[in-house]
Amino acid sequence: MTFSNLNSSAHGPLSRRDLLRRCGVGFGELALLSLLSGNSLGRPAAPPLSPLHPKAPHAAARAKRIIFLFMHGGPSHVDTFDFKPKLVADSGKPLPFAKPRIQFAKTGNLYKSPWEFRSYGQSGTTISDLFPHVAQHADDLCVLKTIHGTNEAHGGALLKLHTGSDTFVRPSMGSWVSYGLGSENQNLPSFVTLNPSYGHGGVGNWSSAFLPASHQGTPIAGGGPNDLPSIAYLKSETPNATAQRAQIDLMRDLEKTRFQGLETDTALESRIESFELAFRMQNEAPETMDIQRESEATRKLYGLEDPKTAAFGKLCLLARRFSERGVRFVQATHGYWDQHDNLTADHGRLGFEVDRPIAALLTDLKARGLLDDTLVLWGGEFGRTPTLQGKDGRDHHPHAFSMWLAGGGVKRGFSYGQTDEYGFYCVDQKMHVHDLHATLLALMGIDHEQLTFRHAGRDFRLTDVDGNVVREIFA
Repeated sequence: MTFSNLNSSAHGPLSRRDLLRRCGVGFGELALLSLLSGNSLGRPAAPPLSPLHPKAPHAAARAKRIIFLFMHGGPSHVDTFDFKPKLVADSGKPLPFAKPRIQFAKTGNLYKSPWEFRSYGQSGTTISDLFPHVAQHADDLCVLKTIHGTNEAHGGALLKLHTGSDTFVRPSMGSWVSYGLGSENQNLPSFVTLNPSYGHGGVGNWSSAFLPASHQGTPIAGGGPNDLPSIAYLKSETPNATAQRAQIDLMRDLEKTRFQGLETDTALESRIESFELAFRMQNEAPETMDIQRESEATRKLYGLEDPKTAAFGKLCLLARRFSERGVRFVQATHGYWDQHDNLTADHGRLGFEVDRPIAALLTDLKARGLLDDTLVLWGGEFGRTPTLQGKDGRDHHPHAFSMWLAGGGVKRGFSYGQTDEYGFYCVDQKMHVHDLHATLLALMGIDHEQLTFRHAGRDFRLTDVDGNVVREIFA
């Protein structure tokens, strides 16, 4: 076969072999152009950036970071932020409509809250006596009363809330935020989880799954009232920084040699990136976690002098310290809010443990000018039934429960959605977990439909194929 249209010489038509031989230099030029395509001016491309390098959001962001105060076990919405006078009036009577076809366990008649509800602030937000300190921030809260999920069991409900799926392994929302925006501080992780639970979904609740491993949450043990939280394995067995740097550089060189001309091993690359981050963290993380540097007034504000509030107070204080240093997503977990019985005593104890620290966090963020661009999210994996279980308890209830937001561009002193007169089902302005995720991402400037990652032949996202942004709560 010949190429008569390339007859530009006196030697007649070119053969295929002559064409390839004469164009060889041109192929090299094409490769060179590809290498120089880092910018339109033909300058050499910049070296690859860290996976945690800051990225621009899709749209103007109302919030730069998220603090998720997770109440593991499922606090009761009808005992905290969803006051139901009819539940008080009809306590002891049967529920006048059908219960869900699938229930976690059998419950009896309606059961009023053991706590009184009062109106607070100019907004008149109703909050129970379980949270007297948080109630002082009523005009900062945006209470979401119609959150609902799909799973009655803790494990499935935790995974649904954290990853958007209760049936498949998916990246957590903290990992998605990290993947979408990176970190504002290259010496700290972009996603930190304080006192995480290793049950009910375990590491899946802060896993990056198929996203690059750099976006996985860094777990930090919570410690008790007298213990300081710590990061496992942060301290290297090679104390000399120069030697550590040489070890990491050697690993990178070996990786480049092994995969020269081939596609990079992303798992290995992520592992090396984790070593890089740990190396940098050794300089900044200890100072960030040293809450002894805080003033006595700040420590007292968070309740660190009281053994009953000290444990969660430390987590809330650390959440502020990590957030102000550029960590995108900080989660602080507290539990176990799973009172199938003994609700009055145990919900009362748990509420006391978190009420003062949470209020302190809101006060502290506001005083430092951080609340305006920090989105605080509070809630559990589901609520509890308005009907009685045992002598003094409530069962799991994913069909309607409350969460609240503060700061970060949401309306303040505002309530969204309405449940029925007993708080059993959502009846107006329903907000599915997918809608919550879409809304959180939108507040961070991320379009949940554009934040995708191709895996196993399809594009995945936090909201799967669902989710609507609830813009009615935007300030």
